[in-house]
Amino acid sequence: MASALCRTGAAVFRRSVLFSSARASSGGGPAVDQQKGKTASEKVTMPDGLGHAVGPERFEMLAKLAGVEDPFEMKVKSRAKGTFEEPTMIPSLYEKRLVGCICEEDDISINWMYLHKGEAKRCECGYWFKLDPLKNQDYS
Repeated sequence: MASALCRTGAAVFRRSVLFSSARASSGGGPAVDQQKGKTASEKVTMPDGLGHAVGPERFEMLAKLAGVEDPFEMKVKSRAKGTFEEPTMIPSLYEKRLVGCICEEDDISINWMYLHKGEAKRCECGYWFKLDPLKNQDYS
């Protein structure tokens, strides 16, 4: 009885290994070079800070190397004319953006509002704001 149980266990194990190896090797495209663009030159064997950076940090570093000081458009902007015909344009890569308006120079509070793509919105102080769509930049 014990030997029959061992044989069935071995068969199940072989079958599961066979399926997992088939699943792991079932195509999907060419191999990806994990180190592409990670080293500054051919002489460097260890990546520098840019080579270790990933995600938003890498995007920011590449943008600053390209000369863009504010890649995420986070710096404070001055209000423009602010009329309905000429609203203050707020750059955004997304469909909506949270914007804060300091209505008077000596205010200690900020009026927050969401701007949606294609719609102008008026703040409590009377100034109009509108999203200005940005194109995504690839700095790599």
